[in-house]
Order: sequence, then C-alpha cells, then structure tokens
Amino acid sequence: MFTITVGLVATILTSSVSAIAIGGDFNILTTNVAGLPAILNSNDVPGDKATNAGLLGTLFSKYNYNIINVQEDFAYHAYIYATDTHPYRTATTGTVVVGSGLNTISNFDWINFTRVKWDICSNASGADCLTPKGFTMMRVMVSEGVYVDMYNIHADAGTEADDEKSRTANIQQVANYIDTWSVGNSVIVFGDTNSRYTRVLDNIALFQTQNGLTDSFVQLEHGGVNPTVETICANPSLVNTCETVDKVFYRGSKQLALTATYFNYESSKFLQPDGNILSDHNPITVNFTWAVAPTRRQSPFFGGPHGTWFNDLDSLPTASRASVISFRGGSRVDSVGVTLTSGETFAHGGNGGTTSSLTLATGEYWTQTTLCQGQKDGWTRIFSILATTSTGRTLASGTTTNDCVAYTAPTGWAIVGYLGQDGDGVDQLGLLYAPY
Repeated sequence: MFTITVGLVATILTSSVSAIAIGGDFNILTTNVAGLPAILNSNDVPGDKATNAGLLGTLFSKYNYNIINVQEDFAYHAYIYATDTHPYRTATTGTVVVGSGLNTISNFDWINFTRVKWDICSNASGADCLTPKGFTMMRVMVSEGVYVDMYNIHADAGTEADDEKSRTANIQQVANYIDTWSVGNSVIVFGDTNSRYTRVLDNIALFQTQNGLTDSFVQLEHGGVNPTVETICANPSLVNTCETVDKVFYRGSKQLALTATYFNYESSKFLQPDGNILSDHNPITVNFTWAVAPTRRQSPFFGGPHGTWFNDLDSLPTASRASVISFRGGSRVDSVGVTLTSGETFAHGGNGGTTSSLTLATGEYWTQTTLCQGQKDGWTRIFSILATTSTGRTLASGTTTNDCVAYTAPTGWAIVGYLGQDGDGVDQLGLLYAPY
C-alpha cells in the first residue's frame, strides 16, 4: 500500500545535490583538558582548574575551530561549556566514576552519535578503570551530502604490562569498530591514544595497516615515515617534529577526497595570562580540504540510527546504472534493492512484506526518491519509499506518514545504490548517485 495525499505532497521536504558545494575545507582540534578533580590529580598544571576550564572554553570560541574533541572532560565540564559558543555540543556523561570524559564541540551538526566503553582496562599504573573511558563516534555533516565519521578516543595510560595489554586491546577495538560501522566512509580519528610508535608493545600503527588511515603528523611533519626514535615534546611545544600521544588519523573514500594540509601544536594559543599551560597535553590542530568525487555523490540520511551499517559505495562499478529497482514492504519498508546493468545486485533489510519491482528501459534512469519515516517499537524507521524515473514511472512500497523527504539526483546523475542501517526492516537510508 502506498498513498500520498495532495496536502502531504505540499509539505514534503526536498533536496537536490545539483547546487550543493562539492569542495571546501575545515579544521579540527584535539586536546586533553586535564579535567580530573584537583583532589585526584593536579595534572602538574598551575592555577585553579575551574578557572582554567573557563579559559579553555573562551579560547575554543576565539579561535573557532570547526570540530573539537576533548578528553578527560570530567569535573570542570560546565566551565568549558559556559564560555564556549559552538552551536553543536555533546551532552556530558558526568564526572569521574560515571562519565567517560569524552565530548565534542562543533560548528557542524551530526547524526548517529555513539559512546562505546572499552572492553578491557587496567589500573596497573593509575585508575583507568575508575571511569568508563572508551571512544565516541559521530557522523558529521560537513556539507549537505558530505559526511565524515569522526572518532574521539582516550586509550588506557601507563607502560606496565597490563597497561600495554589494555591499550593494545583499546586500539584493536576501535579498528574493528571502524571496519564494521564506517565501511565505505571517510574517517577521522583524533584524541589521546596514550600511544607512541617507538614503544614496541604499542599497536598504534594498526589504524594505518587495518583501516587504511593516514597519521597527519607522520604525513606532514615526519616525512611519511613512522618515528623510530622517541622524542618528547615540551609543553608548550615550539616545534612540530616531536611525537606526542595525541594523534589525528584520517582517510577519504570513493565519494570524498580528504586531505590533511596543515598540522600544528597549538600550545602557545592555550596559555594562562601568566604564561602557564592550561593542560598537561599539547593541543593539536589539523586543517583538511575535501572534494566530492566526480563520479560519486550521496543524499542526506533519513530515518533512525538503528540496525547494522551498510554502504554500497565500495562495491559500485566505475560505470553504474540501475536496471531493476526492487522493494519489499507492507505497513513499513522491509527491504530495498537495486540491480545494475553490470549485473551487481544490492539488497538491504529483511524478508518480510510484498515484493515489487520496476525494470528500467534503455535510456531511463532512477532520478528521485521520496521517503517517509515513523515510529515502530520506539525506533524511527523508514515507513515508505517512492522511486520515480526520468520518464515519470514510479515504484512504491510501504505506508506513508506525515514526515517525508524527497531526494532528487542532480541533472545528468541517477540513483544507483544505498547506504544506511538495517535489520528486519530499513531503519535509515541514504542514496548514492552516479553520472549517466
């Protein structure tokens, strides 16, 4: 069943990527803000911690970094947020014992924000198990149809045997998570890894070997070669060639070229009025440029952040065109599928509902999709989908709601695949475009 009333059509949100930016730049900052309660750890930082936290927030606003990841943001979080003016900020999980200390401040909105606790921790050299440390992931919308998966990380500290075991497990946990939840996506991992390339037992290079990420420090300040001789940075650091445990890794995707163009220890910008440091870590900034690939674009996402991530991007052939569109549905959309002229078939979702399909004629292209979402068992899911071709033919499945959006491919482009999240139905959906 699929019906749309005239009144509903008038209120459907529309989106076309034809006039949307295809390139730009942004910068990021990562800093451990030394926010443990002063009674537990002074972090060897002079001055009052609450005052220092307020100054950090002021400086975050002054320099207006696009995305800031902070770690150890525990007891003085409110002072940072009281003076910072970024429009998008994660809600704190609390001080030590209950909070992870991980937060993000941003000029860009995001979807699919997730907090993940470490599977393994160690108290060998400190109290890493005192609080639920781990990592966060969010899908940041840099521009419409341009997303980067950004990870904030605070790994286990110390160099005792149990510390090394835990930290190795931490890095492996993030690497595995990226392999599952960021397939086909651009990625930036930035935070306090507590790792060095020069420590034999540290496995920080795993992000390079398993996930295909580039360390911006290694790329821009170390000749593209991982350090083999330990260097210790002063704080504030006046040079960029020394290695710290705070790191920024990244990769692009087949849909988005991502390039680090500038790396800097921002220590001299984050000082108290008397010249003392605000944190025992050197803040790091990296500038990135981005450009949408000439043969791949994507729509925004619609639906809820539930189910398992999928992305057809890496499997699309160079020349892609849909030959058959197929849906399964009833009261909601159970699955979506497409077969390409090259023979590849992609399907996502469950096996329920009734199947419907549309075979495209030569010279006919899938150019527009209307999606409606609704609530089922407390989750936001895709309730209906309507595909429209370049000749005006349609294929529909599911039941409409009063919360819908229409995505239109840019002129000369067509819909050829999907990305989103699914289970026994389709929870979240985005569309992949290719030129014809």
